[in-house]
Formats: sequence, C-alpha cells, structure tokens
Amino acid sequence: MLILLPPSEGKAASGRGRPVDLESLSFPELTSPREKVLDALVELCHSPEQAHQVLGLPPGLAGEISRNRGLRTARTVKVSELYTGVLYDALSLATLDAKAKARATKRVVVFSGLWGALRLGDRVPPYRLSMGVRLPPVGGLAAFWKPSLGPLLDQAGGLVVDLRSATYAAAWKPRRETVAVRVLTKDRTVVSHMAKHTRGLIARSLVESPATAKDAGELAHLLTRLGHAVELHPGRLDVVLSS
Repeated sequence: MLILLPPSEGKAASGRGRPVDLESLSFPELTSPREKVLDALVELCHSPEQAHQVLGLPPGLAGEISRNRGLRTARTVKVSELYTGVLYDALSLATLDAKAKARATKRVVVFSGLWGALRLGDRVPPYRLSMGVRLPPVGGLAAFWKPSLGPLLDQAGGLVVDLRSATYAAAWKPRRETVAVRVLTKDRTVVSHMAKHTRGLIARSLVESPATAKDAGELAHLLTRLGHAVELHPGRLDVVLSS
C-alpha cells in the first residue's frame, strides 16, 4: 500500500544536518531532474522581484527567497520533521510508536515541486516552491515531473491511497488501483477547512495499523474498523465527518 501526501507551505525554520546530497535521496532516478529544478530555483531567487512574481509570494515573505538562494549549502532536516501545517499536525509523525514510524517510512510518499517525490527519512533543506509554479526555464512543474515520476512510481506494487491536493495529483496519475479520499459533512457537502486535518488522521490510522489493504473494498473495511465513517465509490472514498 502506497500513501501519497502533498507537502505543506509551512515548514521547519531550519535544519541541523549536512547540506543536501541529491544522490542519497529516495528515488535516485530523480537526481537529474532534481538538479535541473534546484539550479533553476536558485538562479531565479538571485532576482528577488522576479522570484516574488513567479513563486506567488506576498512582500512579507522575502526571507523565503533568500532561503531558496542558499539551498545548496543549507542545513537539512528529515522530511518527517520538515512539513508543518494542518495535515501534518493531524498525522503527528513524532508521536507514532517505533513500529508505526517504520510503516510510515515504508508506505508514505510526499510529493514536492522541488524534489519530485520523497520518503519520510530523506533529508532536505527547508524551501519554498509549489508544484503549481511555472519555473523558468523548466516550465510548469507538474508537467515537468510527470515523465519522470510515472515510470518510477508505476513500478511500485499495491493499492494507492491518494491524499494529495489537485495541484500535486497532476504530477502523477497512477496506472493501478487508486483510491482518492474526499471529505464530506453529514449532509454530504464537500468541506475544505477540515479536509487537510481529516486526511492527516486517515494517514495516521493507516500507518498505525499493521494491517494493509489490497483493494478499495479492503481499505474501506479497514478504515471503518479503525473508527472512520466512510462511503466507497468507484475510484474514491468519501470520509463523512460526524459534526
């Protein structure tokens, strides 16, 4: 079972590890495209005014541009500690027991506009780059990553549980059975405010449980057993909030 997560805009302020070694990251087949995106981002951020426009940053976030300029030499942090925000607060990786952390390291893949795809044990520096950005001269990042991520991730077996946002889902559409998770209120209205929180709770349940799911039906049964109210539809699982 593969659990796909988006990153978050909120990230750790800094790292303590050695500067990033691209060849040591998971999915080493992505080293070359990672080099291209990293070089393009660092170059862009030497022109702060252009970087503000391309990255879509408000004026108060000039520090993000300065941080991007130094990515090659910046201290790194484990991906499991890098991302903050609603989804990752709910997932709360730091509070998992040792066995659940091991399952999370094996099952979770985090998508990234800069790195393509990462595992939780990878070490990278804090950065700012959304998959929705058109980064000169690379272009749209989802389209850029798609040819590299497809052949690589399609090799992995098992059910795909897709908890990504649409921006990141555009970078890879799995060719095997995939269940996208949608969050609804009791009256079946799609929610946005609690969606990230609920997806974080779903991810946590799936790594806390030693059980796995081979198909959508087994996934629905597993999540029900773990205390979630779910409704299964073709290619989609609706999580229904109790309030």
